[in-house]
Amino acid sequence: MSDDNELWNRDEVQSPCVRICVIHPAERLCTGCLRTIDEITQWSKMDPDERRRVMADLPARAPRLAKRRGGRKARLARDQSQT
Repeated sequence: MSDDNELWNRDEVQSPCVRICVIHPAERLCTGCLRTIDEITQWSKMDPDERRRVMADLPARAPRLAKRRGGRKARLARDQSQT
């Protein structure tokens, strides 16, 4: 009988999913893995070359989500300026 671990070893590009599945409203990217909704839904149907292209593009997307919108401090300042 063969080793059970061999059964699950596949030569494929693994998903970049980190189980933080929140789509950024403006950028339309998952804040966890940086993929688009289309890339996420099509991942299982993509061939290895398509997956590699997506994976290669992900680091360039990170700065698009790095900009903070201000949080509580910005909200308080905005509220004070409106009064």
